[in-house]
Amino acid sequence: MKNLLLLTFLIFGSLNALQAQEKGDSRLHVLGQYGLRMDEPGIGIGWEYFFAPQFGLMPSYTQIFPAVGRASNFSADLRYYLSQGKSQVYVVSGYSLTTENSQPIIAGTRRKLSGANVGVGAVVPINSWVGISSEFKFQSQGIQQTYFRFGLQFPIGK
Repeated sequence: MKNLLLLTFLIFGSLNALQAQEKGDSRLHVLGQYGLRMDEPGIGIGWEYFFAPQFGLMPSYTQIFPAVGRASNFSADLRYYLSQGKSQVYVVSGYSLTTENSQPIIAGTRRKLSGANVGVGAVVPINSWVGISSEFKFQSQGIQQTYFRFGLQFPIGK
């Protein structure tokens, strides 16, 4: 619990004003996710880094809660922002690795599936230190599911 509080204070202590996407900017994303095909909810965290104007790289980790077993997903996505105004719309493409364990107690039931991501999303600022992010993303591996991701994003100082 102490570590969670310390992490929270560090994150909020390093926040900067919401800005346009410039080289060197970064954002922390706290995400909720819902699989539209298999009704699988999930929660996750991601870090977006702008390596060039309008281009961001976002690795993220999501813990998925299937009806049976356990699952998690790691994604590394490239985002291209189409707009830089109040509503920042982007397209996304990337790599995804999903780890599933349908029977956690029995050995040999774990599998890893890798594939591509494609999607669209938007970031809308609420105020100068937090924004809402939403995204529809199709993942090609496994059951080929479309996810709706939503959450909060926090700018992190350069």
